[in-house]
Amino acid sequence: MEISSPRTILRSPWLLLLVALVPVVFLLTGCSGNTNPSSNDLSKMVPISEMPQEIQQAPTTVQETYQFAIVNPGALKNVPCYCGCGSVGHTSNYACYVKEIKSSGEIVYDQHALGCSICVDIAQDVMKMTKDGKSSQEIRVAIDQTYAQYGPSNMPPTR
Repeated sequence: MEISSPRTILRSPWLLLLVALVPVVFLLTGCSGNTNPSSNDLSKMVPISEMPQEIQQAPTTVQETYQFAIVNPGALKNVPCYCGCGSVGHTSNYACYVKEIKSSGEIVYDQHALGCSICVDIAQDVMKMTKDGKSSQEIRVAIDQTYAQYGPSNMPPTR
């Protein structure tokens, strides 16, 4: 029986593959361990080139909020809007950006947020707090406290 020298073992392609894969597996396991239901992926945004022309021509903060709304609907559906848009049927801040998503996957954008700084400010605050790791409940409380002075909420109050 022949015993391999340490130098021979280190040259083995299988061992090199194993040594290369182990750190990757640990990194992926650590990244996927976040089970916080309020976490949203802020690194993914709909490319601006896929947005309607009106949104592409809007200021950067407005573009970002539309891009965020598409990829993170739950974050904006959790918070109200305080600009008075409840009178036009909006039921959350999300409705200021998206009118509907058809069964085909086609997105029908609501143009309301193109001209409403309160809608955009609320979404920007949600984006920042989400990035900071705030829970959906913490975000809702902060939005209510900050924006209630501007008008009626388009969502029922939290308890």
